[in-house]
Formats: sequence, structure tokens, C-alpha cells
Amino acid sequence: MAHPDADDPWWSRGDHSQAIPAVTAPNHLVSGWDDFALPGLVRDYQALRKAGREPYLTIGPWRHWDAELSMTALRESLTWLRAHLLKDRNGLRTAPVRIYVRGAEEWRDLPAYPPAEARPQRFYLHVNGGLGGDLPAGSAPDRYRFDPADPTPAVAGMSRMIGISRKTGESVLAGRDDVLTYTGEPLPADLEIIGIPSAELHVTSSLAHTDFYVRVSDVAPSGTITHVSDALRRFAADRPIDGMLEIELAPVAHRIKRGHRIRVQVASAAYPRWDRNLGTGEPPASASAMRTADQQIHHDPSRPSVLILPVC
Repeated sequence: MAHPDADDPWWSRGDHSQAIPAVTAPNHLVSGWDDFALPGLVRDYQALRKAGREPYLTIGPWRHWDAELSMTALRESLTWLRAHLLKDRNGLRTAPVRIYVRGAEEWRDLPAYPPAEARPQRFYLHVNGGLGGDLPAGSAPDRYRFDPADPTPAVAGMSRMIGISRKTGESVLAGRDDVLTYTGEPLPADLEIIGIPSAELHVTSSLAHTDFYVRVSDVAPSGTITHVSDALRRFAADRPIDGMLEIELAPVAHRIKRGHRIRVQVASAAYPRWDRNLGTGEPPASASAMRTADQQIHHDPSRPSVLILPVC
């Protein structure tokens, strides 16, 4: 609590990320799409590959404490150790990457994650809650007010333990004025997203200390909403924020089927999954005040806000 910023030098003694490229022991990394540790694990995987290593990677439809994740990790560990310590590679799969593709509900073997054929596809935020591939026309920004005394609640997403289902929890956002929602037209064909999505938001805030949260969902014709990916970033400046912010979302492998819609939601909290930003810049352990943030999301040709999906 006394050192809330990840780049605070106080944390450097526990940060071993710079040593990852020097790791020569064979690695098999196992996680789940709903595991809170997944983003860090994928960063480690990418660092090993960049250093010329050949790590294995397995990602399934699991949370951190799911029994199937634990059992899969145990089975894969025994196979891995047998292959590298006893030179018995009979049980070792050929493809270094195995992922579960949600929406398609199938396992996929790949040479790498993300696959080389993944290409960025841009979906622009439009006026009146639209979302599409064309640059938006000129329009006034969308606005909302974030009050840390009544923070926007979290819905389905990565969890430390068993939590809200990926297909429920949407009602907690219904009727709230501190969430902006943008929904695309029904897709003419299946869209497969495999990789790390991102968002570029052109924003204006009344505060220098605030958060922005982005959530991507799959909306079925029946109205069922399935969580795909999300992220929250905390921003601090010496003056009220006005500019473009980049937000890297959680890794994903998901097929959005023909006739479904892509939905993007923007807010300034997902509480209590992330701690609320009080807006003052005071240390969270001793903060005694709160400030309301007036937020603007721009969507015009000169300041477009966009979701970028890795599409295969």
C-alpha cells in the first residue's frame, strides 16, 4: 500500500523479468484464459522466444484454482520432466503451443502464440454507440462521470478464484451512467481472435489521476453476452489528462460467430477486481479524500478511439 506504483524502485529487488532471457532450462508454461496470472505468463513466454528459447505453452478454459488446470499442469509436468530428464519423448506433443479456442470450443495446436498469420483489425468507436471498421464522422465526444464513492462494479473476467460466469453478471452494469457501450453490426462471417488485443483511446479528463477500463464482449443474437477480454490502466500526470492512451488487453483466443456482434465498453473502474482510483493522487494507504472525474471519449477523424483485434 505504501508503494502502489509498479515502476517504484522499491519493487526492483523482486523483479526478475530482466533475467528471463538468460534462462536456459526448458520451460513449459501452463495457464487458463480466466487466470489472473495469464498476462504475466504470456510476457514471460514472449521474452523466452525473443531470447531464442523454445518454450512450450498450454492455455485452457480455466481459472487460477480450477481443478482441471492443476491436473493438466501435473500431467504436463510429468511428461515434460520425463522428456528432458529421462530422454523419453514419447508422450511429448510435437507442437509447442496448445490453446483452447473459445467460441469454437476446440483445442488448437500452433507453432507459436500469437500465430504468425494474426493481423491487426481496427474497430472504431462511433457516435450513438456504434462500432465499425470505418473512421468515424465528426461528432462531439461521449461523456460520463466517475464517482469513486460509487465505483463501477466488475463483471465477468479473470479471477483469482471461482467468480462470476463469463455469461452472467451483465445486469450489474445496466442503467449505470458511468459506462459507455459501443456495439457493432452482426458479423457476416466468423471472426477468430488469437493474440493480444489493444485499445487506443483519445480521452479528456478533468483530473490528472484517473483510470480507464476497456472490456470486449461477444453478443449473440439471443442477447447472451460472453466476456472476451479486458484491462484497466491507471494514469497519473501533472495536469488533467488530454490525449491518446494505449491500453493492452488480456491475451485471448476466441471465435466470434457469424451473426454475433462485437461490443466494447469503456469505464473508469471495475471494482473490486481493481482498487478504485480516488482521483487525488494521494497514497492509497493514507488517502482521506475523493474527487469525481468528468471523462470524455473522442471519436472523430482527428481523434479516433479504436479497438485493435489480432484476427486470424
